[in-house]
Amino acid sequence: MFGKTFYHGTLRKYVTLFGTLFNDIWVNREDSDGSVVNSQKIPLSYSPREKMLARIEGIDEDYDPLKQPFAIVLPRMGFEITGFEYDSSRKLTSINRFVRKTAEDNDNVQKYQYNPVPYNITFDLSIFVKNTSDGTMILEQILPYFTPEWTTTVQLISDPNITLDIPLILNSVSQDDVYEGSFEERRSLIWTLSFTMKGYFFGPTKRQGVINLANTTFFDVNVFDDIQDAVGVAEGNSRVTVTPGLDANGNPTSDANNTVDRSEISAEDNFGFITQTEEL
Repeated sequence: MFGKTFYHGTLRKYVTLFGTLFNDIWVNREDSDGSVVNSQKIPLSYSPREKMLARIEGIDEDYDPLKQPFAIVLPRMGFEITGFEYDSSRKLTSINRFVRKTAEDNDNVQKYQYNPVPYNITFDLSIFVKNTSDGTMILEQILPYFTPEWTTTVQLISDPNITLDIPLILNSVSQDDVYEGSFEERRSLIWTLSFTMKGYFFGPTKRQGVINLANTTFFDVNVFDDIQDAVGVAEGNSRVTVTPGLDANGNPTSDANNTVDRSEISAEDNFGFITQTEEL
């Protein structure tokens, strides 16, 4: 839009973050003595609930589960984005900026980003199991960490480096049993966990030079009856100039006679300010 093409991969990072939180969940099979005889890692994929359910039940009218050579292994999990909503309660002042110095040779060039736009991103995590015990075992590995939110620090933009805390809030948990009793049908218990991720989206990265000289000229307009008559005509009577000050030892200074040239002062230096007034 507006003649500027950019892509930070922010949404992709949010999807990766969500998937990473739930990609290391296991269920254990125990014998009558309570000893673990088998451990199974739960597969996780980005997949809509309806698509996963269709694969479990069969998507064709001619589908015959008794003749199917293999079936989808349960338990497994899938997640998807279900919506976006602008969050006005987290809106920041639009003119504030994130400023970072570039890694380029020129220390007086900086990249910056204006404050991001806050959006709530809703996710649904679906857990497909064959029996209740598997479902409760998986749930108990998730629920204790959300009170009701889990916050992760994420690098949203690499250049300039911008890292923010992203909360993930657990909104609700529901269960659905799609088994209808036919011996030809597989039973599928589905647990659905609804989440809200409080994310941000950034605009294009901009760059600018660092200001190391500011001057202001003062005019005497009292000699004119109307201030409008002074525009473009009045002569300046004084000028104030402000520059950074840094001595040869790297200490800040406000003495114009004890500073290195301003072209040698970096934006990262601990410099002082030199104010000079000149009568015109």
